[in-house]
Amino acid sequence: MSAIAEPQTVPTLSDTERAILNRLQDGLPLVPHPYATIAEELGIGEDSLLSHLQAMLESGLLTRFGPMFHAGEMGGGLTLAAMAIPEEAFETVTEQVNSFPEVAHNYRREHDLNMWFVLATEQADAIHSVISRIESQTGYGVYNMPKEEEFHVNLRFYV
Repeated sequence: MSAIAEPQTVPTLSDTERAILNRLQDGLPLVPHPYATIAEELGIGEDSLLSHLQAMLESGLLTRFGPMFHAGEMGGGLTLAAMAIPEEAFETVTEQVNSFPEVAHNYRREHDLNMWFVLATEQADAIHSVISRIESQTGYGVYNMPKEEEFHVNLRFYV
């Protein structure tokens, strides 16, 4: 798996896709049939909602659809990490970093620190151990940037 590159084009969203994405950012209701409830809110059928989600995943418009867990609140560790990797070693180091199960996702950036990834561990104190193992395996230093304050930014798609 290689690091995800910056998107080159802005995708075109249908009004229905826009409404689905906007609504799902507010979370799923805790009811027996959450998709049916959301579909009803949006004035579409549950099958239509699920078909749209599947199509957005298959097209790459969505790369992941699933819950967001707050590892820190569950007793685990979570940190943002970055590395400065020479271009000729980037793919190899990407494979090495991505081989760690604690790596949630990995992104290429146009910056001296060109590899950014999130580490999530079951125990808070395990972050430093994973960073040390990554440094040992890759031969490159890891910059650890733990969260000091959390911000939630809603992304809304307007017509």
